[in-house]
Amino acid sequence: MPAHETLGELFDSFEREAFRLETLADYSGSGNVDAYRAFLSGQPQPDDYNEAWVSELRTLTNLGKRVYRVHILSRPLTPYLRFELGWGYRKNATGGEEFFILDATNKPNPLEGAGDFWLFDERTAVVMHYDDTGAVTGRETMPDSRAQDFVTIRDTALAHAEPFSDWWEKHAGA
Repeated sequence: MPAHETLGELFDSFEREAFRLETLADYSGSGNVDAYRAFLSGQPQPDDYNEAWVSELRTLTNLGKRVYRVHILSRPLTPYLRFELGWGYRKNATGGEEFFILDATNKPNPLEGAGDFWLFDERTAVVMHYDDTGAVTGRETMPDSRAQDFVTIRDTALAHAEPFSDWWEKHAGA
């Protein structure tokens, strides 16, 4: 895969899989601010919530591509995580995105210190940088020679995670 400057280009060109590791308890500064406020005020989730992303996911998964992520978290959930999991993950799953939870509540986090990233086709990793509000402050495409480091992190995350639907059934609202 040739070097790309934007995440959008990587989504347009990946061939098999796009993996995301999420490690923060609050991404409220990164987008969907109005939806998050609606969630906090107790409004029902709009039917068209996140529909553009869900449509893109359907296109990708209909082409046989896999989009999946692991979120490392601890309970009790932050208000933002209740929003992200309750509205975002459940909605995005309808487009074919797969979610896994690595719950580090009352046990060591096997990836302590790992940061957020996207990994495309096990070859191109994009490290995500955030400020204290969870807003993206930058993205750094890593040299392809570093890809194996991110594959190892992904594999460790998946080995310690469980499918979101199973986790949600046990801990929804926790």
